[in-house]
Amino acid sequence: MNDSTLKTIDQVEAFLSAASQVDFSFEDVPARYAWMTATLTRFCYHRLSRPDKGVLRRYLEAVTGYSRAQVARHIRAFRRVGKVQRRDRHRHRFAVKYTAADIRLLAKTDELHGTLCGPATKKIFERAHQIFGDVAFARLAYISVSHLYNLRRSVGYQRHRRHFEKTKPRSLPIGERRKPVSNGQPGYLRIDTVHQGDLDGRKGVYHVNAVDEVTQFQCVVSVEKISEAFLLPALSDLLSAFPFVIRGFHSDNGSEFINHQVADLLGKLLIEFTKSRSRRSNDNALVEGKHAATVRKQFGHAHIHQRHAAQINVFNREHLVPYLNFHRPCFFPEVYVDDKGKQRKRYRYENMMTPYEKLKSLPQAKQYLKPEITFEDLDAKAKKLSDNEAAAQLQRAKQLLFQQIREQQVA
Repeated sequence: MNDSTLKTIDQVEAFLSAASQVDFSFEDVPARYAWMTATLTRFCYHRLSRPDKGVLRRYLEAVTGYSRAQVARHIRAFRRVGKVQRRDRHRHRFAVKYTAADIRLLAKTDELHGTLCGPATKKIFERAHQIFGDVAFARLAYISVSHLYNLRRSVGYQRHRRHFEKTKPRSLPIGERRKPVSNGQPGYLRIDTVHQGDLDGRKGVYHVNAVDEVTQFQCVVSVEKISEAFLLPALSDLLSAFPFVIRGFHSDNGSEFINHQVADLLGKLLIEFTKSRSRRSNDNALVEGKHAATVRKQFGHAHIHQRHAAQINVFNREHLVPYLNFHRPCFFPEVYVDDKGKQRKRYRYENMMTPYEKLKSLPQAKQYLKPEITFEDLDAKAKKLSDNEAAAQLQRAKQLLFQQIREQQVA
């Protein structure tokens, strides 16, 4: 590029505006340094005003491809010595005493003897050189034990001694590892368990939390343990508690759900079984977010003994689940595409509603209901109590529940 016609800073500024989409390149670094020196000299950089210096700096950045900090460093060098040049760096290096051949010999000796301790290995080197006359061990025979360990940690040693085996994947043919696709239809559940703390080595009660992806309709059941005997009946009750037909069941990779018993139960009901993908933390984020907002808010983190699971289940069925689905508003995201083509979510106040209202707002919502359930029955349940009355009833029931739990623990 011949830029000798650029004589003033105004011309440089006009050039930057016109060539904003042009890429520049130099044959080598010395040519780039020579051009920078000539440019700074031609425009008398040290005499320019502060704004003009900024324009010239941007010109140097655009043409050389250097960052702002690199250009500033080169300008400091120009002002100090009168030119931009490569800095000669003299780094102190220790003399290499033990060669790559010595390291290979150490690795071979360790392989033959099974990596003995440092003193034992040093003794082997001494014997090899002094008793058996092997000149290859002339340097290693006098190595210090501490430096022997340094060589074992070196890259050259690790290259000869380290052995890698690829991880052998274990395929478990239960559930499909993918994110479920609901296509705007209710009935695709996200499910997870919440543990109610430990006390003196004793496990607390477990809450099984299930949330519908589209309507955020939510059901919570509590079990003593997450073994087959307790979990399968709880899952049957949970699936039957939703007013619409269940089409999908998505969980993380915990063994409480990824087992043949749960797979058989879902298979009989013709429910699609999917599980979270590795390194995809958002696959089950909906239900995990509901843990804190609903389950932990009601039951806290303190230990609750497993024998109280039946009492908690009655509270869930009669008070908590109706409140969550008919009286507690939720935000529902509105998906849009930003200027960069990336999908983002916007949570508008106008889109806030209860899960039941969201269910009714779906197009042709009646087709999703179970045959024995009608919207007339659900409307009667939703309007039986106001939101405040339902919340007050929930608080009274929760206080009574925890009072009974405390009395039974004391007894």
